Amino acid sequence: MEIVGEAELPLHGGKAPSWLFSRMKSLGREIIKSIVFEFGRREFLLRLSDPFWFQSLGCVLGYDWHSSGVTTVLSAVIREVLDEEDLGIAACGGKGKRSLETQHEIVEKGDKLSLSDRRIAEISKASRLSAKVDNAALQDGHSLYHHIIIFSEDGDWTVVQQGMNPERKTARRYHWVSQGLKSFVNRPHSGIIAESMEKEVLDLTAEESEETRRISVDLVREGPRRLKRMMEELSGGGLSPYLGDSLRVLRMPRRIDWKAVEEANQLDIRDFEGLLLVRGIGPSLLRALSLISEVVYGAPPSKKDPARYSFAFGGKDGVPYPVNIRLMEQAVDVLKTGILHSNIEERDRRAVSK
Repeated sequence: MEIVGEAELPLHGGKAPSWLFSRMKSLGREIIKSIVFEFGRREFLLRLSDPFWFQSLGCVLGYDWHSSGVTTVLSAVIREVLDEEDLGIAACGGKGKRSLETQHEIVEKGDKLSLSDRRIAEISKASRLSAKVDNAALQDGHSLYHHIIIFSEDGDWTVVQQGMNPERKTARRYHWVSQGLKSFVNRPHSGIIAESMEKEVLDLTAEESEETRRISVDLVREGPRRLKRMMEELSGGGLSPYLGDSLRVLRMPRRIDWKAVEEANQLDIRDFEGLLLVRGIGPSLLRALSLISEVVYGAPPSKKDPARYSFAFGGKDGVPYPVNIRLMEQAVDVLKTGILHSNIEERDRRAVSK
């Protein structure tokens, strides 16, 4: 069996009307409770990390299938349901200013779930790193404006965040999950869903960017003085014959937070993950480091768009791996079972099961 298709996420403004949101919340409450009771907290978080399953849940609850609002509204529904139900799961963050409260909420809700300080710190780190990766280490023309992390009393977590490109009016959603995560900086996503593939991006999370990541850390460890000199040489055109196509993606930025570079140098950063956690280390510096890595050291970063609509089951072309039909059917069963076992009226059950 082969499933072919793509999901569109045009950027839509406004907010969900109260009559729709209340219905989504009422229906969502029963489905979420049923899934958690039938399959457990870990399975629920795993399914939220699948872009297509997340999209399907939004559609089942009655939201526009191809709107960027699926992410923000469904996240709000999930958050309110988890706040009101004792399921051993919490959701923190949200859209815009609400995402800025995420770290405080993680501590507050982590305490309510009786999580240890170490576990809370791990979840806090996951929240900060996932946001920094998709805002800086992966530069695909979409800036984050929505971030939510959902975690359980078992310490499992999943992140759903969305970026926008205001000029093209498109959105892109990024999914993460703790289960099976081996690295925050090397192919960390459980899925990325987008309206279209970008021709060229700066993807420092790709395996092909491993050398670029290593060189970037080494450059920062040498201190800002040498880094400034190398940037001036590149900006002055002294190395322009060697730039080739690099300038199409990697342009030397005009502004760098040199205080952040100095801080990273003093902290004796040892790896790329540690570099990303330094406040002020952002897209401009990483773009400059990538250009130096390519031009001076011959280690170009990946410029391929990592979005594949869904990494959860594989791709029909075998990228990143062949489609896993068993997992795909299992995901469908989880959603169907949640609907069939929920305490909703038979009319609604038939409608959402179609």
